[in-house]
Amino acid sequence: MPTKPSIEAIEFHGIEAIRLNGPGGASAIISNLGAQVLSWVTPDGRERLFLSEWAVFDGSAPIRGGIPVCFPQFGNLGDLPKHGFLRTREWTLGDQRCADDFALVTLEISDDEETRELWPFPFRAEITLMLEVDRIDVEFCVENTGGEPFQFTGALHSYLRLVQVEDAALEGLYGCDYRDAANEDQVIRETGTEIRIEAETDRVYHQVKRPLSLQAGNHSLTIQSQNFPDVVIWNPWVERCGQLADMEPEGWRQMLCVEAAIAQEPVTLPVGEEWYGRQTLVVA
Repeated sequence: MPTKPSIEAIEFHGIEAIRLNGPGGASAIISNLGAQVLSWVTPDGRERLFLSEWAVFDGSAPIRGGIPVCFPQFGNLGDLPKHGFLRTREWTLGDQRCADDFALVTLEISDDEETRELWPFPFRAEITLMLEVDRIDVEFCVENTGGEPFQFTGALHSYLRLVQVEDAALEGLYGCDYRDAANEDQVIRETGTEIRIEAETDRVYHQVKRPLSLQAGNHSLTIQSQNFPDVVIWNPWVERCGQLADMEPEGWRQMLCVEAAIAQEPVTLPVGEEWYGRQTLVVA
């Protein structure tokens, strides 16, 4: 008789984390450090997220892999540390719920003296992870709890695990303009029906309207987002991977980042208002 979905506190690579045991044998792990999803295993036993074998878990650097939360800055688009400051901070457990067909957990964080030294705005943020038999939903919510509007960029920086990235084909970006950071930040229109990774790739696609489909051998994934207008595609390839202290030399071959992002136009959040965005990964 199948076991019912459940949620449990665990230790994962020496840090506090939460395991969601979902329907059909699916599971997911999210860490208190950074509210970062670190594992998603589908009922077939396959790990769907890439986590570097050389990742650092002591909080001295962001964890390389899973689904990092980038806020209130994407990349180097501002004066803050790269991708903001939430990735290396401790979050607290909020809501947790289970039913026959899902398990759900929410982690929360608010501004403090340290964040205000970097970015002088009061805020509250939540990450909600919902696990179903063949999908995960990751929702990011931000509330402006201060006395003036603020702007932010950000992303759910999803690292997807592949057997071999050279075999992967990503569809759904035809006709979108993208900024190519690996090619002198040129703005280019995508003319191909599918994207294949054959060199270092670092692109921000703008105003993406359609779901994406990732095909790689017998691996098939549908990627959808809400309220994230941009999609980032990143793979460091051989040379750049060799420069990353927390990535094993062949790690580039087993991963592709397909990120739900706000990069081109910042969100302006009025006083007392909330913004949310969601990325959904579905085994097709």
